[in-house]
Amino acid sequence: MTRERDLYAPVKAWLEALGYAVKGEVGAADLVACRDGAPAVVVELKLGLSLRLYHQAVARLALTDHVYIAVPAPKGRTARRILAENTRLCRRLGLGFLTVRPDGKVDLRCDPGPYVPRRNRKAEAKLLGDFARLRGDPNDGGATRHGLVTGYRQDALACAAHLAEAGEARARDVAAATGVAGARRIMSDNHYGWFVRVSRGVYGISDTGRAGLVHWAGSWEG
Repeated sequence: MTRERDLYAPVKAWLEALGYAVKGEVGAADLVACRDGAPAVVVELKLGLSLRLYHQAVARLALTDHVYIAVPAPKGRTARRILAENTRLCRRLGLGFLTVRPDGKVDLRCDPGPYVPRRNRKAEAKLLGDFARLRGDPNDGGATRHGLVTGYRQDALACAAHLAEAGEARARDVAAATGVAGARRIMSDNHYGWFVRVSRGVYGISDTGRAGLVHWAGSWEG
């Protein structure tokens, strides 16, 4: 589909099958559909998803609560993600979302309507846990010159710093000295290559770990 009007006939047919009378280019709207006893429907037709399309569709909500956007169905490896992200956005904005396949079939992604959010309690708890775990504010709202500092990295740095100062130590002693409850797992997993297992439950710091302390200097201190 190379023209917006290529979307018009499939969307019109889809609405007519639902009992609507459909007309194009009515006022500022690309398509308007009416049916006895039902609110008017407005559809904005575009060849691609864009901020401008959303601006236009939100403006049409001043005319009716039943506003859809319609675009050609996306293709390629990212199509599934594009559809999911834009369906969520349409639901948040109270818009309907239609996609049109090359053969003219119209797929309804969501109907317009008030947005009723569903709180993800697990994700919220993780967010608050990540917040509590971070020492200080090392990222200043974005990436640092080294990259993002996570609570896990800060814990690993704290363990490495203790070993650099105190020498080889038992995992439980590292945990007690640093306040990092998961010190044993962090040193055992050795995700960054900073630790050396000396014997069962005893760890030291590697040369990579010493370099990491220099590279991330100050990033784990609140």
